[in-house]
Amino acid sequence: MRKIVLIAMVILATACSANAQEKKEESKVKHLTYNEFLSKVWNFKSNPNTFEYKGKLPAVIDFYADWCGPCRRVAPIMEKLAEEYDGKLLVYKINVDQEKELSQAFNIRSIPAVMFIPVAESSSTRGASATSVQPMMQVGAMPEEGYRKVIVEQLLK
Repeated sequence: MRKIVLIAMVILATACSANAQEKKEESKVKHLTYNEFLSKVWNFKSNPNTFEYKGKLPAVIDFYADWCGPCRRVAPIMEKLAEEYDGKLLVYKINVDQEKELSQAFNIRSIPAVMFIPVAESSSTRGASATSVQPMMQVGAMPEEGYRKVIVEQLLK
């Protein structure tokens, strides 16, 4: 009887971890490394004075650390928003412990810090005087509705 219980526990634990792994792989939130940031968001090394977003969709970037309690509370909100706005918005995460150079580049001193990046209207929609749009930074955790308000009013307007 003890063997059956032990085998059942092993099977259950294996099944749960496999489901957690599947769920993690399905995430719409993308983790960025330093090089991915330079190629997908902004290459501040080659163009340090002007923010030129490389993406075609607005983006939200969550600067976080695994040990940070408020960051752990923000993580499921980012997952939910990434799922909800899939195809309209990109949601990225940057681990400040692993990507120290990015943290320093953006002077991240407190986490969570969330960067909101709108997409500049093209010159064809605004005329020849189109300008680049600057990102906005929110330091500290907000409730879900706070993030949603910024997304709707500033990024998807």
